[in-house]
Amino acid sequence: MPFKNRQSAAEQLVTSLQSYRGKNPLTLAIPRGAVPMGKIIAEKLNGDLDVILVHKLGAPGHPELAMGAVDETGHVYLSPLAAELGINQSYIEEEVTTQLEMLRHRRQSYTPIRPPLDPKGRIVILVDDGIATGSTMIAAIDAVKAKQPQKIIIATAVAPADTVERLRGYADEVVCLEIPENFYAVGQFFEDFSQVSDEEVMDLLTS
Repeated sequence: MPFKNRQSAAEQLVTSLQSYRGKNPLTLAIPRGAVPMGKIIAEKLNGDLDVILVHKLGAPGHPELAMGAVDETGHVYLSPLAAELGINQSYIEEEVTTQLEMLRHRRQSYTPIRPPLDPKGRIVILVDDGIATGSTMIAAIDAVKAKQPQKIIIATAVAPADTVERLRGYADEVVCLEIPENFYAVGQFFEDFSQVSDEEVMDLLTS
């Protein structure tokens, strides 16, 4: 098993991200699982932490299968899978509405007394605990690029090779600790992959 828990993965990522220490990087974590990792990375690199609110769009009958993703502004990324499955527009619009409502609720809960931190002109480190298809991360990259950052780095514990290769075309740098031949789910690479609650996220963002 490559990782004991998310903390262990985050500490290994910090080692790979040392060149950004002291450059005031903005670490943006994808809730909920990546937020404890983002907290460690932001603190060790002397930067700031915030969340990047994106969520996958689940395929019909298979909510865990990402056909794309949406960010909190309503920007939608559809993967080639959506066309391959012949998913109709009305289903996509319904799924976007559902996930967008959830994202807006999360923003109100997570950072109720301040706006999101601005990535403009900053080195941005996008963190996820693991990446499967890459749809959610691509949506996150699109959202950040619209704010004109200096540089975008993806930092993750594990992802399949084809996803890592795809992401290299979207970000300035991809830091992935494990690229296994057989990838089924992110959780298979962690001894402890317990869920992170909204309450934990809020505590991490305010502490």
